[in-house]
Amino acid sequence: MSQSVLEQVPLLSMAGMSKADFSTAFGGSFQRFGFAMVKDHGMDQALIDKGWALARQFFALPEDVKRRYDARYNGGQRGYTAFGVEIAKGASENDLKEFWHVGRDLPEGDPLADSMPPNVWPDELPEFRATFAMLYREFDRVGAELLSAIALYLGLPERWFDGPIENGNSILRLLHYPPVSPEAPGIRAGAHEDINLITLLLGAEEGGLQLRDRNGNWLPVVPPQGALAINVGDMLQRLTNYRLPSTSHRVVNPPPERRGFSRYSMPFFLHLRPDFLIDALPQCVDAEHPRRDPPITAHDYLTERLREIGLIK
Repeated sequence: MSQSVLEQVPLLSMAGMSKADFSTAFGGSFQRFGFAMVKDHGMDQALIDKGWALARQFFALPEDVKRRYDARYNGGQRGYTAFGVEIAKGASENDLKEFWHVGRDLPEGDPLADSMPPNVWPDELPEFRATFAMLYREFDRVGAELLSAIALYLGLPERWFDGPIENGNSILRLLHYPPVSPEAPGIRAGAHEDINLITLLLGAEEGGLQLRDRNGNWLPVVPPQGALAINVGDMLQRLTNYRLPSTSHRVVNPPPERRGFSRYSMPFFLHLRPDFLIDALPQCVDAEHPRRDPPITAHDYLTERLREIGLIK
């Protein structure tokens, strides 16, 4: 099928539409594609630019320096994961990427601290901690607003998600896909679905993100400068009894002439509280759509999936 005939994920404005209209359009895009693209989200572009610059500086550090912050000691949740460690579920090849995780800092003695280790920060970059702590809060804020639109779309009270995501185990991931040779195989990150509730992705200047539509076509997802690509994760799929589907996506290598360039991206994996019980919403279950999954806590579900992708043993 030619590219011109393929459907496009619409670009929606958080500021330029009424809440009701945005909710209808955003939920509709989720239901149709499992993805949405959003501009006018209110995140400070100067802060985002500073985050990109610091991410580049970190990944340019010598390998032995980066490995001082190895995340394997905390289940991959905080700090650095080296090139080629993560593998998509069911894939035979490890992904061509390295990454850094920033998580939520909980007050000392918080009962959820057992499932959320404290952050680690690179001593080499003094501004890293303050910048990414602020970006984390911004992603948290925008994510809650997007979920309020989804709540309205599902016929729930507008702020229904606020409790389930309070102190959620969300992760901000700084991703670096190093340059590859012109002869490299086509995939930088294998086809996969995300584990979490929703993912908010700040676009990469080197493209490559694609989603698989309902007809099996791979569609490019290219958010304009500063816009977010947002996708449904498996937890929201499970909560909505598959009404909002978690869609397979992948990162493909650019054309051979662009393979000498690194690709950076910054996804925020928005999670539920670890003790939240994921059970299909009553309005998403009926005779035609019987409940497909048993209830499970967010923590147990996350642990099960992290084992499958090799981040914990």
